[in-house]
Amino acid sequence: MIVGFVWHPECMPGKEIDRARASSALEVIRQHPVLVLFAASPALALLGVIWWLAGTGWTIFAALVLLVAGIAFVVVKR
Repeated sequence: MIVGFVWHPECMPGKEIDRARASSALEVIRQHPVLVLFAASPALALLGVIWWLAGTGWTIFAALVLLVAGIAFVVVKR
C-alpha cells in the first residue's frame, strides 16, 4: 500500500510551458533532429500529397496553415 500518494487534479501542474521545459525541448530538437523529422513526417507526407495533386501554391498555403495551427496549439492555453 502506498502511503501519501494523492491523485487529484488540483495537485497536477498547469499547462503552462516554463523556461526549463522549453529549453530542454530545444535541446532535444538540436541533439535529435531525426526524431523531430520522424514526428513531423505525417505533416510532410500530407504536404507532399497536396503538392502532387494541387501544385506548389496550395502546398505553400497548407504549410502556412499547418504552421499557424501548430503554433496556436502550443501557445494558446485551454
